[in-house]
Amino acid sequence: MSLNVRTITATRYVTPLREGGSLPAIVEADDDGLYVLKFRGAGQGPKALIAELVAGEIGRALDLPVPDIVLVELDGALADTEPDPEIQDLLKASVGLNLALDYLPGSVTYDPLVERLTPELASSVVWFDSYVTNVDRTPRNANMLMWHKRLWLIDHGASLYFHHTWAHYRERSRKAFEHVKDHVLLPSASLLREVDEALAARLTPEVIGEIVSLIPDVWLGNDTTFESVGEFRQAYIDYLMRRLEPPRLFVQEAARVGSSLV
Repeated sequence: MSLNVRTITATRYVTPLREGGSLPAIVEADDDGLYVLKFRGAGQGPKALIAELVAGEIGRALDLPVPDIVLVELDGALADTEPDPEIQDLLKASVGLNLALDYLPGSVTYDPLVERLTPELASSVVWFDSYVTNVDRTPRNANMLMWHKRLWLIDHGASLYFHHTWAHYRERSRKAFEHVKDHVLLPSASLLREVDEALAARLTPEVIGEIVSLIPDVWLGNDTTFESVGEFRQAYIDYLMRRLEPPRLFVQEAARVGSSLV
């Protein structure tokens, strides 16, 4: 596996996406593409971008439908033509390297009452979200889109919440994901145990190491939890690899809660 996340430059701020708590926005870039930009200066700061990058690339490694992820250089000059003071402040606070996902024009929010997923896909998504501890895939906020009759998974910034406090992270890596009970796809995820081995096998130490290596140094440098960027990266790798060790309690918990819904 060879990962290559492109770095582009934002050239035009198009419009804010007000439904996002951290004011993501559609921007145009120097490759003439449109992207949904997540700002380093918003909300949880760089850690939300780290979660978006790492979880998103894990999803892609599992062959799940995650839009292309890019790194985005943001120039403070973009704020000069923006009349909204709140957006101006956000742009100025996010100068430098940010993250974006490919914009899916015309996509619509996934509706479980309209779109029926196969048990295998639903189970794979629940497995993935339980592994990366994504709390943001609920009926109230599914963070899934339908585009060209295909499901797409977006917004993984709330994943990997362990990294907001690193205390006992190795021990915490072994815990079940209790929030799986709220997962929008859990009622359809009847093949969790069947997809478990195949999905876990895809996430080799090489794959996880390569994904973690994509985190820009600048997103790690302002946290003093570890003495070096290298130690930071190794901590992410340790957490993610330990979480895959059998028995995988996050799978057992998802299957147990899911069986009670049948």
